[in-house]
Amino acid sequence: MKTLNRQHVEGLTERPVKVLQFGEGNFLRGFVDWIIDTMNEKTDFNGDVQLVQPIQHGLGKMINDQEGLYHVQLSGIQKGEAKEETRLITCVRGAVNPYESYEVYLKLAENPDLRFVVSNTTEAGIAYNPEDDDREKLPGSFPGKLTALLYRRFDTFNGDKSKGLHIIPCELIDKNGAKLKEIILQYASLWRLPNGFIQWINEANTFSNTLVDRIVPGFPKETIKEIQENIGFEDNLVVKAEPFHLWVIEGPDTVKAEFPAEEAGLEVKFVKDQSPYRTRKVRILNGAHTSLVPVAYLHGLRTVRESVEDPVIGPFLNETIQGEIIPTLDLPKEELEQFANDVMDRFKNPFVKHLLSSIALNSISKFKVRLLPSLLEYVDRKGQLPPNLVRSLAALIVFYKGSYNGEATPVQDDEEIINYFKTIWESHDLDQVANEVLKNINFWDTDLTKVEGLQAAVAEQLSQLMDKEKV
Repeated sequence: MKTLNRQHVEGLTERPVKVLQFGEGNFLRGFVDWIIDTMNEKTDFNGDVQLVQPIQHGLGKMINDQEGLYHVQLSGIQKGEAKEETRLITCVRGAVNPYESYEVYLKLAENPDLRFVVSNTTEAGIAYNPEDDDREKLPGSFPGKLTALLYRRFDTFNGDKSKGLHIIPCELIDKNGAKLKEIILQYASLWRLPNGFIQWINEANTFSNTLVDRIVPGFPKETIKEIQENIGFEDNLVVKAEPFHLWVIEGPDTVKAEFPAEEAGLEVKFVKDQSPYRTRKVRILNGAHTSLVPVAYLHGLRTVRESVEDPVIGPFLNETIQGEIIPTLDLPKEELEQFANDVMDRFKNPFVKHLLSSIALNSISKFKVRLLPSLLEYVDRKGQLPPNLVRSLAALIVFYKGSYNGEATPVQDDEEIINYFKTIWESHDLDQVANEVLKNINFWDTDLTKVEGLQAAVAEQLSQLMDKEKV
């Protein structure tokens, strides 16, 4: 079997490096680089990606050993049909490790063709570290590293505004672009950089807030030998991902003009406000997960796929999304329903075994963020309670009891919360259980016993669940 490198693949061309990417992990390679590779094929983007390893120990050496080449295998359900396809990614030039040479890293800023910076350094990556107080030394934080690179670029091109960059972070925090810019300006102040640089940051560079969505399980360890036989190469960097992808980029029209993803037929949306899409994802995709877990688990199911295919739980989840969550959102109904249909397809993915227990972590706080807004908005708009969301809430309370039908439930939360439920469930009065949980402002930031009829409805659902346990 051939080693995967540029000598063993015919027809490859070298393009200008237009994208600097902080992060070499599975998600960026299976999402952003896959998108850029597709743009190179279908549009005149004509740009390569230079990776930067954001931490001292990473995949940089493996990537360089394969000269930036690797395959993305898409596996999943799309429009109701199973889909599998494999793509050789050729747009990645290689990886630089700043910890090996700070100067080699900074020289990347001197590339006149550079137009974009993308990143995924985990939710904790966009953070200010006041100990990064000497720009002559490699900063530990990602924003510090980026500030140093931007200052080198400003200095190299004498503040030329045409050499500013489009910065598009993918970290899963709200307003990620605005937050990153804020921290860069903090470093500019800490390092006493000239006012001209601060002006250049503000006027010559764009910082986009984004939302990313694609499930990327990563390296397919169980099937890698079969995949390598099919592709004919020894590829140690294969990335497995689902077909569904969505990248919402909130930024000026100049970003869209230079990044022709829509022309390539990709699900990349350029918007003036990404918050409705964030709300849609949190309420529909994440909310569906959170509503499903306790109901399906108490029903005896253990994976997402078997739950959505179950004749009882599948319709329950679909009715929850279509009848109780979508009516509380303000995006076009057709768009919401298409997204919901995509979510159900994703949940049915036969290539991913998604355990309910793996998404049960911190379910109380998840219910507050993902489902409680839908429940309260439904009451406000309809003047009545949403029965399925009430059922999910009651099932969650039973789930946190710690056992059901003689079997432990996989509760994963702060010890304080777990102990709280142990104490609450010492009572055999289900109305009292409902009252105690609903009035806990530490859980919900509000007293839910004030929602008319909610306590009685939850107590009734608790009674039905406990009756089933006795059968």
